[in-house]
Order: sequence, then C-alpha cells, then structure tokens
Amino acid sequence: MLRARCAVYTDAGYLLAAAATRRAGTSLRSAIEVDHRRVIDTLEEQATSTSGLPLLRVHWYDAARHGIPDQAQETIGLLPRVKVRLGRTGHDGEQKGVDLRLGLDLVAHARAAAVDAMFLVSGDDDLTEAVEEAQAHGVQVTVLAVPNRDGRPHGISRHLQAAADGLELLSADALDDAVAVRSAAVPSPEPTTSAPRPPVPSPALFARSAAAKTAERTHVLPNADDQPVDRTALVCSSSSGSGTTLGSDPGIDPEHDASIDRVVRRVLDTWLSGSTADRRAELAASRPSIPRDVDKALLLDLSDVLGIYDLSDAVRYELRARFWTAVDASAPD
Repeated sequence: MLRARCAVYTDAGYLLAAAATRRAGTSLRSAIEVDHRRVIDTLEEQATSTSGLPLLRVHWYDAARHGIPDQAQETIGLLPRVKVRLGRTGHDGEQKGVDLRLGLDLVAHARAAAVDAMFLVSGDDDLTEAVEEAQAHGVQVTVLAVPNRDGRPHGISRHLQAAADGLELLSADALDDAVAVRSAAVPSPEPTTSAPRPPVPSPALFARSAAAKTAERTHVLPNADDQPVDRTALVCSSSSGSGTTLGSDPGIDPEHDASIDRVVRRVLDTWLSGSTADRRAELAASRPSIPRDVDKALLLDLSDVLGIYDLSDAVRYELRARFWTAVDASAPD
C-alpha cells in the first residue's frame, strides 16, 4: 500500500510576481532577487505542516525561451524533490503551455492516486476546472497564496478560492527573508507635478466603421475636431498587437487617477533600472507596442492597487497612454 503523501504545484509566474509586488511594489520579476532554495523550503515546510504528510515533491512551473531552462531554472531543478516543468516563451514574451502543464499534472496525479493532498501556489481562474477534477478523484486541494502588505491573499481568483478545499497564506516572514528588492529597482521619488496627459477621445469616435479601422491601421485616430492624431502609439499593447478601443464609459474615476500615475512610474522605473540605454532602445524598437512583460505588469499592478479584477477598456487605454507619456517625459535631453 502506498504511503500517504502531499505535493506542491507552483505557478512560478504567480509566486514571483506576487512576491515582487509585496516587496518592491510592482509585479515585474526583475524588481527582486530570489533565493529559490529558501522559497522552496518554505513551500515544503508549509505543505507538510498543514497536511501532516511527508512531501512527495515540489513541482515548479515556469516558461523559458524555446522551452530551454535558464541558469536559475537549471539550479532549481537540481534541488532535492523538485521537478521543473517548463512551457515556452514566445518571441513577444508570451508564455505558452504553463497553465496547461500544471492543470494536466493535477488531474493525472489525482487519477493515479500519487498524492493525497495537493497544495496549489497560483491564483489563476483557468485552473479551477483542473482543481475540481482532481477533487473528484478524492484528493484535497489547498491554495497557498502570497500575502500582500495588508496580510490578505494576493491575486487569487474568487472561483478558484471557492473551488479549493481551503486557502492558506504563505509565511510572510519566510518569503521576505527569501526575496530581496534589487537596489536599482527602488522607484524614484514621485514628482510633484505630472507630465501633460493626452486627452481621452469620446467613445463615439471609436465606432467600428471601415474608416475608423483604416485609421487605426495607419496609426491615426480622429480627435474631437475630426483632425488626425497619432494615438495608436499610446494604447497599443504587445499582449494583443492591436490598439485598445474605449468602452461605453471613457471616464476615469478621480480616485483612480493618481493610482494610474503611481503604477506607471513604478513599472517604468523598475523596467529601465537594469540597463537604461538597452532598455530605451528596446522600447523605441517596439513602439507602438508595449513590451509584453511591461504591459502585463501595468495591468496586474493597477488591478491590485484598485482591487478590480477586470479593468475597463477606458482604464486600460488611459494606463497605456500615460505609460508612453511617462516614457517621453523621462527621455534624456
């Protein structure tokens, strides 16, 4: 008879982005330095302590260019009782196959009765069905969440939390000991005045007519005076490859206004901190598309600050517009 055991299934993207938000105030992974051994020890200790069962292994899910592990991922894979499972990172930075691998493993291991208790380190709603399928085979699934600075679970889907057998917060002290803020990633002081912001056009001007679509493809959108204005550079994101259009309500809540500026400044400062000249060249080459990791950080960070899971089109538009405004304002003379 097989001995009862537990296992941890770790979405590295969630864990490290949430840890970066907790420590550095932005979800960009480049903002932090991580002692992966200590992080994994924390996961093991919490899983065995909560379940009262010995650990089978920690599964570590991440993405890599062409599925080839980088140095950090190779080092993680050499740790005892750790299995690294990699998806791919496309040329545009998009992760492919990570959630699929994680979900398939949850279901396959439950069907094979490989473990009796699963601990999922993720907040992704897309894993809800895999969790329910694993439970149908008699396995308990507990979500391990990164605590935010207020001590609440960071970035956990309500559907996932409802489906799981329970939710536990990872040890804040242990995470803080294992994750350090890169000195170069500390945001610069917030300016007392903001750079001039481009006006947000009326939603009526974004009717999906053939003329409007043609204007978008040529990076020109009409303004309120029916004069062509180059606006696509302000709103186009690498996550979609196309311009963002406004919804029915383009207004921005005044309470959200300052939050958008803070998120933009923090993400831009952190992203540029590694190698300013190279980073600026990369931005210039990608414009009007925002690099995917930056766009994802902007959206995640603002969602976290506002406590809104799905940002409106108007807010996304304004967020990306202000990003490019901040880029231009921070350019060296």
